[in-house]
Amino acid sequence: MAGEGERSNMTGAERDSLAAHKVIELSSQLIMDSLSRVLVLFSLLCSATGQGLVVTVEPRTITVREGEPVSFRCQVGSGAQHTQLQWRRANNQPLADNVKIGPGGAVMTVANARPANQGEYQCVASSSAGSSHASAQLNVKYPPKVRLSPTGTVRVKIGDRVSVQCRATGRPRPKMNWRRQGSFLQLVTEEIDGVNTIQWHVIRPADSGVYICQAENNVGVAEVKVEVIVEGGPGVPKASVSHKEMTVVEGHTVTMECQATGTPAPVITWSKLRAPLPWKHTVAGGVLTLTNVGRQDSGQYICNATNIHGYSEAYTQMEVESPPYATSLPDQARLQPGDSLSLRCLAHGSHPIQFEWSRVGRVNLPAGSQSTQDGQLLIARVKLSDSGTYKCVATNHIGFSEVLAKVIVKA
Repeated sequence: MAGEGERSNMTGAERDSLAAHKVIELSSQLIMDSLSRVLVLFSLLCSATGQGLVVTVEPRTITVREGEPVSFRCQVGSGAQHTQLQWRRANNQPLADNVKIGPGGAVMTVANARPANQGEYQCVASSSAGSSHASAQLNVKYPPKVRLSPTGTVRVKIGDRVSVQCRATGRPRPKMNWRRQGSFLQLVTEEIDGVNTIQWHVIRPADSGVYICQAENNVGVAEVKVEVIVEGGPGVPKASVSHKEMTVVEGHTVTMECQATGTPAPVITWSKLRAPLPWKHTVAGGVLTLTNVGRQDSGQYICNATNIHGYSEAYTQMEVESPPYATSLPDQARLQPGDSLSLRCLAHGSHPIQFEWSRVGRVNLPAGSQSTQDGQLLIARVKLSDSGTYKCVATNHIGFSEVLAKVIVKA
């Protein structure tokens, strides 16, 4: 009651001052309570952050060739307990069937890497303290693959507008170029968004031929061919050969016949792809004659028919095969009883080549001898009775060759 009496004796100003003081005290208390709650929350956040998972992946970035294996290792900082590891792709796509996870989830291995395996991978670590992840980037490089549009032989009329598109895939992105078969000069083309186009605004008979699109990166090279045939012009040459492919035996004489139509009559010449014609050759009436051919004469031969309207090409692929020529290494061996014998039969010629060892004047090879498919004759411990002449016969589908080796065993 005294308090109420005292307040009743206060002036209005005194009462207002007292009320303001109470408001200030209440506001201060509210501020202190809020600050205390903020400090507790901040302490909890700091505590949780201090216990967070630290995840690393090694290697962070790696580049491999197509077909090679690669592994990534995921590690969690020291002090983390009861941590579970899981691997995933950053694009949320499922792991491919050639991706394997090791025991405990720490190691992810990509076996026989494919281009589709390229991308970002994440290792996710989870525990009662929360979860965290680290990323790794896998790059897979592969050789170029090339395709044409249109495909096959392109037949056009004189004066047509013609274009052939070449598309190439590969990693790193391949460089592309066009050239004409038989020439190493790059043609002027246009490339837009990985499509390299060779084009003729007004095609002429002289543009007939085989064109090659080549794509190359630091992993490999790929190429594809297209034959362009310009038809419909009066008197345009047209070349043809009697045989597009032929297999001949070394030392024989070979003739290749080329015929050509057109007005005026085309002039016929012969050449060899990437090499001069063999020096023993003659050309008469469109017939190329090669005498005493050797294996070095194998290759593609080109008949070219030319007149004032243009030219035309035709091709013959020739392969020269040869019978075996055998030698023995050594051709004479001097040994003592108990020594080991090793004779090797070597042969040059068209493969495959088979080898057979025998002993001259005897039905069978010595007991304990061994002959191998690659032409070796082995005797682990020779005896005096193993002396004699041994014969190797090398055979292929064309013929055979023999060679003798003398073995002398003396005490």
